Amino acid sequence: MDDELLAQSHLTRAQLAAEGVVGLALSWVDNAGITRTKAVPLRRLDQAVRDGVGMSPVFDVFLVDDSTTTSRFLGGPDGDLRLFPDLERAVPLAAQPGWAWAPADRYAQDGTPHPACQRLFARRMTEQARARGLSLLAAYEVEWVLRRPDGTDPAENGPAYGLHRLTDLSDYLRDLLQALETQGLDVQQIHPEYAAGQFEVSVAAEEPVAAADTTVLVRQTVRGVSARHGLRASFAPSFEPGTVGNGAHLHLSAWRDGRNLMTGGEGRHQLTKEGESFLAGILDELPALLVLGAPSPASHLRLVPSHWAGAYHCWGPENREAALRLVSGRSANAEIKCFDGAANPYLALGGTIAAGLAGLDAAATLPAEVNGDPAHLPTPPPRLPETAPEALASFTRSTTLHQALGDPLFHAIHSVRQAESTLFADQTPTQITEATRWRY
Repeated sequence: MDDELLAQSHLTRAQLAAEGVVGLALSWVDNAGITRTKAVPLRRLDQAVRDGVGMSPVFDVFLVDDSTTTSRFLGGPDGDLRLFPDLERAVPLAAQPGWAWAPADRYAQDGTPHPACQRLFARRMTEQARARGLSLLAAYEVEWVLRRPDGTDPAENGPAYGLHRLTDLSDYLRDLLQALETQGLDVQQIHPEYAAGQFEVSVAAEEPVAAADTTVLVRQTVRGVSARHGLRASFAPSFEPGTVGNGAHLHLSAWRDGRNLMTGGEGRHQLTKEGESFLAGILDELPALLVLGAPSPASHLRLVPSHWAGAYHCWGPENREAALRLVSGRSANAEIKCFDGAANPYLALGGTIAAGLAGLDAAATLPAEVNGDPAHLPTPPPRLPETAPEALASFTRSTTLHQALGDPLFHAIHSVRQAESTLFADQTPTQITEATRWRY
């Protein structure tokens, strides 16, 4: 450990100790979209920063039910990796007194980056954008369903988007806002959503890796505050079959020399040429990107028409039924509506950036926009893949994502998606929902 890093570790440990922290939870998100953790006593922070915390590479092939598969490059009991906490993101958890959290990067024992580290992948794609002179801002919306302790009764029964819900759960929502802001998160808004007991919180845009870190921390905080109020929170894409599920809409904008490429141009809806190409690349890859952004068989129970889930492979200005919505105005950005809470946020962001950069390189252009509900058009645009196997077939054909991810990570993701498709192949929508409802 160099002197600068050692000094940073000492400072972080002292700051956390002053906040009453005794334990640090290090987290990573696996290819099944599950946030895993290892924790260390705060007194061992220097050793964790110097040597890392041991973990098995088998986690790259964990499934949502905690069973494992194998892949061409990864899987099985052999090998070891090291988790290194990102001290700049270390923060005391407001809803879990005595605990702090930090995201972790994964390295091999010889100090080389683990080729299947999802967080390092997102950073690599961000750096590739920066090498092209682009800076990126991103944010995830977080939706969850809140239930009583037995998991069956909604936490409240107020109408969709209704003030009833805020009134009935005002103490809970107050504590959640306070916890998020105590942890340094810039909350933009919080509100009741459509489904029974469903809520949403939005935070300010950040650079991509920070945005993925933040959505992990937001969800952890929602869980912590919910538990302290005797409630359970689920971020699963399908909570009740046939009803609106939980999305995790990704907002992304690209900037050059301080100028937002998605506004102020001479193209359609004030898009710049580069902004259009970036969006066109994302739109082109959306069928394959579902494997990263809507990865579970449960995800496809959410992706139904006329539910604002983005089930159709199309784009439109301010169209909440299009998979790719162009958000206009001063904060113009792309909203990918088909992504959900089963996604690994680092993979979904990194893959989306890779697709956008491919569009830039190809000077791609957008097809005709879609206005209104695509399901009601005389000739609707094509649907996005309607099943996990269909999405996996698109992913398999994507040279853009394969090259961006690299062989070890691409094949590990492919194996996990294939194994989960097999796991749920004979399950009904109700059985799939029940099996995944409390996993995310």
